[in-house]
Amino acid sequence: MGYSIIQKDFYRESGKYLSDIQIMKKCFSPNLHYIYVLRKTQKHYKTPFIGLFYKLVLRHYQIKYGFQIYPETEIGEGLYLGHWGQLVINPKAKIGKNCNIAQGVTIAQSNRGKNEGVPIIGNEVWIGPNAVIVGKITIGNNVLIAPNAYVNTDIPDNSIALGNPAIITPKMNATEGYINNKV
Repeated sequence: MGYSIIQKDFYRESGKYLSDIQIMKKCFSPNLHYIYVLRKTQKHYKTPFIGLFYKLVLRHYQIKYGFQIYPETEIGEGLYLGHWGQLVINPKAKIGKNCNIAQGVTIAQSNRGKNEGVPIIGNEVWIGPNAVIVGKITIGNNVLIAPNAYVNTDIPDNSIALGNPAIITPKMNATEGYINNKV
């Protein structure tokens, strides 16, 4: 059976594929509610009436919950927002599958210098609270970005980034135990 992207996102939280009614019951959690509205907006983005409706609803919840994630942002299935709280992601950023993003994270554009542009983040990346990822950089697969890390350089697969500026350490199972219920 093929599951929707919303079902895959909610699977990350519960470890179960939920029906539409079960998903609606879980929408009392601000982070899950926001993911639901974001995915609906992405699905209907170019549809004239319903797209406008969801864009307005999404804008309301951006302000209410403090999540600044735009429908233009390419985000793979299995997105997990661990906690409710300030989060800023540039609309041109690209984020892979099974990524966890904690509160206070900024994924931003650099407007000058050698890394002018936006980040591309791979699959199975865990981004800790208050981490900052900035510039035209590539974050590999299976990467753990520690809380409060400042990342402005490429990070290879199977690594941990820690500190400000980030020090990169290779680690084969970097996200083991951090990213659960993968889709």
